[in-house]
Amino acid sequence: MVLPVVLLASPRSFCAGVERAIDIVDRLLDQRGGPIHVRKQIVHNTHVVADLEARGAVFVDELDEVPDGATVVFSAHGVSPAVREEAAGRGLEVVDATCPLVTKVHAEARRFVGRGDTVVLIGHEGHEEVEGTLGEAPERIVLVGSVADVEALDVPDPGRVSYLTQTTLAVDETAEVLAALRARFPALKGPPSADICYATTNRQEAVREVAHEADLVLVVGSANSSNSVRLVELARRMGTPAHLVDDAADIRLEWLEGVRVVGLSAGASAPPRLVDEVIEALGAWDVQVRETARETIQFTLPAAVRPR
Repeated sequence: MVLPVVLLASPRSFCAGVERAIDIVDRLLDQRGGPIHVRKQIVHNTHVVADLEARGAVFVDELDEVPDGATVVFSAHGVSPAVREEAAGRGLEVVDATCPLVTKVHAEARRFVGRGDTVVLIGHEGHEEVEGTLGEAPERIVLVGSVADVEALDVPDPGRVSYLTQTTLAVDETAEVLAALRARFPALKGPPSADICYATTNRQEAVREVAHEADLVLVVGSANSSNSVRLVELARRMGTPAHLVDDAADIRLEWLEGVRVVGLSAGASAPPRLVDEVIEALGAWDVQVRETARETIQFTLPAAVRPR
């Protein structure tokens, strides 16, 4: 088999929100030891979760699994006000690892509802980020995931409608849904800046760049990682075969038959070391970086874990 050329998409792997969330749990474990309870997966990656579990993190689905008075970390995807109220009522010490860009969406939801709008949230049903945002005002926020959903919408006042989006959506598909919303509700209002986060957008642009040249695209990420799945879908929409792999062990030899150029990226929740392991497994004789943006954003840690 001829060793493939690897076109390495950049940016890839961890974003600032993911780094912050993992750092919060790491620091709590360093400061206090285990167990540190985390509601849901801190980020959507099986390797990150396993590594933190090995150090003493305990991941739970709901707060009733956390002992009274214990410390609980809220994941990067955010939670609803009802979850915050439950934690307060239980006397739990909360350390909030919600990505600041998700917090921005929650604040916009409260503001739009407060001015009397019906808020249309573009997103994927069942995703933890979506559930948290919907929880800000379940009676006033409606979820759509497609143009068909938009066409079926019934709102009390078509002149008072605003929209928000999940932060990890495909940019081009979201544009189609948003265009349908604008067509149905000409007075539609939105946030002053896009809700799809910079890291999601940057990784999609980088994959678009490598998919043009590649015979195959591999994206490192877990199946429940929305932004990782969107990268695979983007490459496929461009006509390039693409697969999501949790790590190098998921690569199938038949995928590589006749392949001379592999595009390689990783979702924002996938550790960089996993990309290195994929390159090693491919045995590529030439690795070329395709950089489309530089990321310099960093987010401040919560007071509970800042160095004293």
